[in-house]
Amino acid sequence: MAVKIRLRREGRKKTPMYRIVIADSKAPRDGRFIEIIGQYQPQLGENAINLKLDRVEHWMNVGALPTDTVRSLLRRAGVLKARHETRLAAKLQSNAVALPEA
Repeated sequence: MAVKIRLRREGRKKTPMYRIVIADSKAPRDGRFIEIIGQYQPQLGENAINLKLDRVEHWMNVGALPTDTVRSLLRRAGVLKARHETRLAAKLQSNAVALPEA
């Protein structure tokens, strides 16, 4: 079962509101999903994205892949940069060699 992080459209006609959900890749766009991890309201401008950051991290660590649109939203929210920095720091920490005391 391939799991995706993607948008699910809600809201009225001409006023879209999207939920960011975890869903099976074979499920329809507005069909079954596993968990809601946030929402995106494009008409709000600056405060358009609300995310549960801990759940986003959990699902990305488990192997869920974001769609292109969700990836750009996560990048705009700063999630991908923070994830990259923490993974890079852990990698550098594991590769660090202790210097002998003089």
